[in-house]
Amino acid sequence: MADNRLSPGRHFIDGHLVDGPATTLSFAPASGTVLGHFADADETIAQTAIDAACRAFTESDWTRDRELRSRALFQLADEMTTRRAELIDLLARENGKILAEAAFEIDLAIPKLRYYGALALVEGGRAAEVKPGLYSMTLTEPAGIAGVIAPWNSPIVLSVRSFAPALAAGCPVVMKLPGQTGLVNGLLNEIFAATPALPPGVMNSFTESGNAAAPLLVSSPHVEVISYTGSTQVGRMIMAQAAAQLKTLSLELGGKSPMLVFDDADLDAVVPALTKAVTTFTGQFCMTGSRILAQHGIADELRERMAKSLSAVRVGPGEDPASDMGPMIDRPNAERVDRMVAEAARYASVIERGGLVNPHSDALDAYYRPSLVEVDDTTAPIVQQEVFGPVATFELFDNERTAVTMANATEYGLAASIWTRDVDRPLRVGRELQAGTVWTNTWAIVHDQFEEGGFKQSGVGRLNGLRALEEFQEIKHLVHAAPRSA
Repeated sequence: MADNRLSPGRHFIDGHLVDGPATTLSFAPASGTVLGHFADADETIAQTAIDAACRAFTESDWTRDRELRSRALFQLADEMTTRRAELIDLLARENGKILAEAAFEIDLAIPKLRYYGALALVEGGRAAEVKPGLYSMTLTEPAGIAGVIAPWNSPIVLSVRSFAPALAAGCPVVMKLPGQTGLVNGLLNEIFAATPALPPGVMNSFTESGNAAAPLLVSSPHVEVISYTGSTQVGRMIMAQAAAQLKTLSLELGGKSPMLVFDDADLDAVVPALTKAVTTFTGQFCMTGSRILAQHGIADELRERMAKSLSAVRVGPGEDPASDMGPMIDRPNAERVDRMVAEAARYASVIERGGLVNPHSDALDAYYRPSLVEVDDTTAPIVQQEVFGPVATFELFDNERTAVTMANATEYGLAASIWTRDVDRPLRVGRELQAGTVWTNTWAIVHDQFEEGGFKQSGVGRLNGLRALEEFQEIKHLVHAAPRSA
């Protein structure tokens, strides 16, 4: 039975909430039961959204009115604040993350809207008199229509991270949201509809459970910028398809974050932080601390303590305050992760098996207990592949040089962390790590005003900070020669 209290998820196109063309059911990952239904998009919906964005780009004041853009972003933040409790509850029920993590997501998104609302007013160009009577200036202009493709693991904050700088830059947006969170998407679209400063067509958002509408954003000649968050495999496909039109791309892709724990680390701080690094969002997080690299001197103690800590994680419904970790997004993904750990047991030592809570073939829930696997070969599949679940490898190193070599041994380079009491080591080691973000004695700290993105196969471009605005802008150089006086 669907929960009749939940509103059907609708699209937001050209200033209106709209239905159709199809309706799809939303399921609770904690039980497999139906939560409600949402409008499911196709190419026609996507094209309608693109057409609306094109009209907004050419006919509205959005591209040149900084005050309007700032006001709209602040209104969005206010409306999201008003509906914060609804968003948190629905994220926990439909996405599966525990209440504290759902709150964490929403509380990351709201200030990001305000940051870009402020940045819309203060960002500017440069001007100079190059030589007498000859002046140059640069102006930033919106690059055009921005296509945003957001993932299901954190649909609110990761969509805001892309569409907020796009709107601040003056770009109308067409956004594809994932079918796994169709009801959450519908609530976000209601927030758009309740924002009076948004002109029709400036913000367009639809949900798609298939893969017909999203490719249209990549192929459409009217969409100049694509901002995608998701897997490296799909990112490569988008880059190849976008090459024909030389689209600007912002891609944040997969990760395999190494957590380097040195002999002098404070294990009382390390163990709970690494446990959260493995289990936050049930490991369905691009910055999941999926590789624990331990120096030999503390390896035995850390191995024992991590196994005990992971085995004590309470798995339960996201909306239950007693849960430490919720279910994965759906049963097929939980079974996929379980197969990866089972395969790793053929060549590695399983420290904590974890696994499906209800392994019966007819089970509908997506509960999966965290796993820890010790590996001595950095080329092993469980080390090289992004698991996207609550699974970490445990790897040993002797010294800094070996630690850096091991940490850099995958194609990913999104994030890493260093755990030590040595004040000089983090700068020394951090400079050698091939990662876009390196934390010291902490994990998953993100600041709106500082850029975030990946090295190597973890992405192209940057989000957050000033650079995110630039991803959606063109720079125009104006040269003025003053007439000579008589």
